[in-house]
Order: sequence, then C-alpha cells, then structure tokens
Amino acid sequence: MSRSFHTLLGNSQKLDGGAMFGNAPKAMWQKWVEVDSENRIDLCCRTLLIKEGDRNILLETGIGAFFEPKFKDRFGVVESSHILLEELNAHGLSHEDIDIVVLSHLHFDHAGGLLSSFEQGESPKLLFPNAKYLVGKAHWDRANNPHFRDKASFLPDLNKQLEESGRLVLIDQSSSDLLGDDYKFHWSDGHTPGMMLTEVKTSHGPMVFAADLIPGSAWVHLPITMGYDRYPEHLIEEKQDLLSDLEARNGWIYFTHDSQIACGKVDRDERGKFKVSDTQEKLSDWH
Repeated sequence: MSRSFHTLLGNSQKLDGGAMFGNAPKAMWQKWVEVDSENRIDLCCRTLLIKEGDRNILLETGIGAFFEPKFKDRFGVVESSHILLEELNAHGLSHEDIDIVVLSHLHFDHAGGLLSSFEQGESPKLLFPNAKYLVGKAHWDRANNPHFRDKASFLPDLNKQLEESGRLVLIDQSSSDLLGDDYKFHWSDGHTPGMMLTEVKTSHGPMVFAADLIPGSAWVHLPITMGYDRYPEHLIEEKQDLLSDLEARNGWIYFTHDSQIACGKVDRDERGKFKVSDTQEKLSDWH
C-alpha cells in the first residue's frame, strides 16, 4: 500500500525553559535552545499526517486555538488562528477528511487541536467528525481521574465530547486492527500514565512518534527530563529502552515539540551517548 508522511505544524508555544528542562541547569540547556527575556523557549506542537491509500491518519493535533485570551497568554500560545486546519488546507484537506486521529495522551498541548477556535460566548466544539479517536485505555482512565499535580493539563469538556462522539476507541494492546500490521504502540508512564507512542513502518526504517517521552532533540540526552514529568527516573529508563531498541533497528524518532527538527535517526556519538543524525526539518511526501 502506498503511504506518505507529511509534517504538519499546529499552533506554537513559548514556555519557561527551566520547566522544560527540569533539574538541568540553565548553563547547560541554553546551549541547545534560544531563550527570550522571560526565560521562555520556542516550542512546536508538530503533528504527522499519514496519507495511506484512500485514508488519512493524523498523529496528534497540537494545542490548537481554543484558549480564551488570558489562558492563551498564560500558556504562551503564539498564533490566534487554528494553524493545524490551515496546514491541512494546504494539503487539499479539511478536518472532515481525516479518518483516524491517534492521540499519545490528552494533555491540552497534544489534544487541544481537536477543538474549534475560541469564540467569545461559545464553547469549543469537537472537530474531525468522520474520524475515530484512538487513545490508550490506561491514559483515558488517568485523564478522567487526574492527580492534583496534572489536573490542569486535561480538558474535561474535551473528554466528555470524545466519549459522546461514539467514535472514541480505547487501546490496551500493542496494535490496533483499525491501523493494521504496519503500526504498533510503545507504552510509557514516566511523563503521564498510559502514554501511547505510535510506531509506523517507513521505507527508511521504523519511526516512533515520541510525544513527551522525547519532546525534542535535546531530550535525547538520557538525564534530561521535564519539570512536567510525573516520574522522571522511570522516564529515563523508558527513554533508554526505546532509544536502544530503535538504534538496533535503524529507527527514527519523530519530535512533536522541537522548534527546528521534525525527526532524526537514532545514533550514538563518539562517547557512546545517544544522538540523532540525518535530521529532517520537515517531512513532505516522505515514504
């Protein structure tokens, strides 16, 4: 079956660099990213469009444009329009043309793009009316019963609309009949319980949408975690296992938050530390 991969951008963010790099000192992480006067760094909310025969699959939807102005500013959302919808339009598609949306987890910066743009006096509505929404079952349970620490990362009204759509599919295995044999899932609990990382076959080797396990190229370094991670030590072990596995299989990592790099091949430097090589700024009709 013919399959092509296309990078789509969602709305971008500016978030505090210290929060994004956890306990790593600024003297270290400022070498990897640009920092503004408010100590914020640029972040993408990058998605992946997979055109496959007569169906269109979307991995994640980014943060979207649903926030009212005060929360838009608080969370550093840059653009006011729904950038993902514009990117789909550039490919001759609308949200109605998407058949499957795969969500690694339901934090608002990964799933908020499912909602329509902010309009004063109106509640955001669920988009992608012809799509099935794939979410890990364990994470769905977490999203509906969050810990106080991460409660603000979830959108209860989005969860409600997903459930009421009748098109929510909860995944509790390493594969899905809806996607087929060329797709598999890796599971991660370090950032948030039940996060689902999608692996897909490409002509270049396996590629994993790493979500918030490895949000960008700087986080390939094993000790680097985010202040948002629930279990940093466990996350490092999960990251090591995934990177070791992909290196052995000549695999690739796809980054959702890296402002410069869409994906890269898992490799090691002269000291044996993980890195990415053959980096791609954007995938366009990639196979």
